[in-house]
Amino acid sequence: MATNEVYEGFLTEEQRQLMRSTSLSREAAMEADHSSKGAAAGIKGQSTGSGAGSGKHERRSHTGKSGRPKKGGGGGKGTWGVWLEDGKEIHMDRKDPNYDSEEEPYKLVGAPVAQSLEEFKEKVVLLVEEYFTTGNVADTASDLRDLGSPNYHHHFVKKLISMALDRHDREKEMASVLLSALYADVIDPEQLAKGFTRLLESVDDLSLDIPDAADLLALFLARAVVDDILPPAFLSKTQKVLPEGSKGLEVIQNCEKSYLMAPLHAEIVERRWGGSTHTTVEEVKKKIVELLKEYVESGDKAEACRCIRQLNVPFFHHEVVKKALTVAMEKRNAEPLILSLLRECADEGLITSNQISKGFARLSESLDDLALDIPRAKEMLQSLSSKATKDGWLTAAPFERNLSSGFLGLDDPDEVRKFKSQATTIIQEYFLSDDIAEVIRSLEDLAAPDYHDIFVKKLIMLAMDRKNREKEMASVLVSSLYAEAISIGQIAKAFTLLLESAEDTALDIPDAPNELALFLARAVVDDVLAPLYLQEIDEQLKEGSLGSEIVHTAQSILSARHAGERILRCWGGGTGSVFDDARDKIVKLLEEFEAGGVLTEACQCIRDLDMPFFHHEVVKKALIMAMEKKNERLLVLLQESSNEGLITTSQMHKGFARVLDAMDDLALDIPDAKAKFASYAERAKSEGWLTSTCFANGFLTSKTTLGD
Repeated sequence: MATNEVYEGFLTEEQRQLMRSTSLSREAAMEADHSSKGAAAGIKGQSTGSGAGSGKHERRSHTGKSGRPKKGGGGGKGTWGVWLEDGKEIHMDRKDPNYDSEEEPYKLVGAPVAQSLEEFKEKVVLLVEEYFTTGNVADTASDLRDLGSPNYHHHFVKKLISMALDRHDREKEMASVLLSALYADVIDPEQLAKGFTRLLESVDDLSLDIPDAADLLALFLARAVVDDILPPAFLSKTQKVLPEGSKGLEVIQNCEKSYLMAPLHAEIVERRWGGSTHTTVEEVKKKIVELLKEYVESGDKAEACRCIRQLNVPFFHHEVVKKALTVAMEKRNAEPLILSLLRECADEGLITSNQISKGFARLSESLDDLALDIPRAKEMLQSLSSKATKDGWLTAAPFERNLSSGFLGLDDPDEVRKFKSQATTIIQEYFLSDDIAEVIRSLEDLAAPDYHDIFVKKLIMLAMDRKNREKEMASVLVSSLYAEAISIGQIAKAFTLLLESAEDTALDIPDAPNELALFLARAVVDDVLAPLYLQEIDEQLKEGSLGSEIVHTAQSILSARHAGERILRCWGGGTGSVFDDARDKIVKLLEEFEAGGVLTEACQCIRDLDMPFFHHEVVKKALIMAMEKKNERLLVLLQESSNEGLITTSQMHKGFARVLDAMDDLALDIPDAKAKFASYAERAKSEGWLTSTCFANGFLTSKTTLGD
């Protein structure tokens, strides 16, 4: 009590009474708790007064608590325990002067687990259903981006269209609009093409549930081509990949004949869905006409740009361009205003270069009808195109090459000559510096994607007249530029031009035919050109021409045993060490995966190789190691790499083919190599990461082919 008396000297009478009552209440509560615990334990003779008694020498708390840590982790002798209020933890105040960060509870932090393909598919279904309900393109784009797994986006494309097939025209139109909006920005063009390929492969199954699935899918294909999210060449290339007699071939043929070859097909396809969206399209077109009319009358460019932005239909801006050009033709005094508006929209990025080109292309397709009302329509459009190209907001009018009328003429000779000169400088600097990144930057600065075929042609032409080092550098550069900076279409066109002019090239470079055949075969091995391209170009070349002979030579080189490795080393020089180093890394990553089984780490190691054209070596080594160590875990890695799009179908097929080429040698060390390989191939086909047509060349037709 002495201590309490000292403290009470500093307190008022009211505070002293409050402190006494609190102390008495606490003692009474402790006494009652102590009594109840003693009675429950059957302890006799324990005092119920002050807590003292026969147990005064026991070394334990008089509160009845054991001093051991609590079940929840708080408490224990000499601790404050866990602060709880109504079962909830009270967070510590970090601004408190007595705050100690070490007293904060620990939180377990784990790395996010990569979602599986099945999880992604489930989320996609919910996302598509929500989009069909709300119609909000921006939210859907954000949600798809948040899902991650961009290598699975082809499943999104397939699911979106397959769900729309079984719904009304409104949902079909919404699906097409969404794909146009997501193209390139969210969904990679290759993933989009892959999604349509998967749809064509599964059209037989879709037709069981949706009888008119083939006709509807043909229209979706046509709409994708019209919307410029699928290149027309996709149809011809996919047609050669699909097995004969499949419904996918019928879909492509129907798409070409019924829709894309029809007069004014763009207008027809865009209006085809009709339904509840038809009015919306008409309303947008009406608003475009009204804003252009007001702009011509007022000349208020800022207001016109605001109205275009307010339309909120960036995928439909080609209609703005088309209507604006039509107004410029109908009202000659409005031409300066219209050109000024379109240039302003291009400079601001309000209308993309792709939409501008598409607007010019759509107007050129309807010139015959326009000529009925505007007799000089062709000459006027030619003039508008020239002015736009000169001002820099129309890029070399790529649609001009596809017009049959020919009134727009060929590319500007001065522009082509200027680009060739700049390309030569870039290539010569590359041969000196070996800096691929600088080449990519230089091509981007030139901003002339329509001339990239000229760049590839010039690169190979200059390399053919130099040493093996430059030839190897040229092949490596083409592989590096593929998809990153130059489209497959431009690369294919470059080889076409080289083959067509082979006779002239041979006059200056006597060994050009052999060199060009090696370049062609190397492009196939590097997975830059599809093997079917050789057959396609051979049909286009004149029979008996030097270009045709070069194609046949390339095909012979590719059909030889161990062709892949030989072609990769064909230029000699100092490149062998690069592939030897890559092989060592591949063996190490496979051994680590075989021992530890960390799938994500193995995939990341394959990605870090940064040699997608050499992934067939990963497939080959994995299959051989699976045979040697009798561990099929390595097949799981190949399946996951295929599902993610990390290893392409072409590279997967090539890897299996290379193992088959070496089967006689493998059988000496692994007696049951043939049977194992056959079982691996069957498993790969059944799980979908190896197509049944991959060995169509005849060296593997069934499991029994490789039986003992």
